[in-house]
Amino acid sequence: MLVHSRTGKWTTWGLFAVLFLPLFALPLLVILAASFAGHWSGAFPSGFTGEHYQSAVRGESLQALTTSLVTALSASLLALTVGTWAALAAAALKKGGRRFLDGLFMLPVAVPSVVVGLSVLVAFSKPPVILNGTSTIVILAHTILVTAFAYQSVSAAILRLDPMYEQAAASLGARPAYVLWRVKLPLLLPSLTAAAGLCFALSMGELSATMMLYPPDWTPLPVQIFAATDRGSLFTGAAVSVVLMGTTLLVLFAVSRIRNRASFR
Repeated sequence: MLVHSRTGKWTTWGLFAVLFLPLFALPLLVILAASFAGHWSGAFPSGFTGEHYQSAVRGESLQALTTSLVTALSASLLALTVGTWAALAAAALKKGGRRFLDGLFMLPVAVPSVVVGLSVLVAFSKPPVILNGTSTIVILAHTILVTAFAYQSVSAAILRLDPMYEQAAASLGARPAYVLWRVKLPLLLPSLTAAAGLCFALSMGELSATMMLYPPDWTPLPVQIFAATDRGSLFTGAAVSVVLMGTTLLVLFAVSRIRNRASFR
């Protein structure tokens, strides 16, 4: 709702600050402060130091960051491919078929992620396909968890597309495959990049299913953070959390730039 009066605008901004700071900004600021703290006396940190970041950007933490990036990028690309394919197929189905696909892809996010992790662990721990103890099972679980968001984003974008573009291309003799690659997908590119960014961010922060599946040589960064805080290294865990947040934001910023360029093409 638009607010035109000056008093109304200040009131709106005041309510926003009162709600936003305690719920969203303050917890992140506490993590940022803890990452530089040497001690925490009372309500405020003290003894500021950068030593925690020395262990957060090298050794096991750096390897865990690389693992998270590879896992998130792989899962995002797979989820985007499967989700886009399914969304394009669903658009050609009748209402009942679309509802079935909607329910099928939303099922993994309708249950706790730990249930998805357990189901993947049980399904791929015996022949004919054994993935337990490999990095592939982690990537597979992340893909299952984030594909729903790619599917929903692309499905919504397809519904907003003007069919006149496809009809014009078809009337000029373009084959369906040509219409898909040169007309439909370029029009969907902004939504595809947004879906990829969302899938990447969700995968980077996934912990519950990952805890059940990861092998010792494939430890993502959220697991590293949990392990650090579990053994009492709260300040180191906070520094690693800041590294995770910063990396995720940088990738999302790059995706946003790509999306903006695609929107103005």
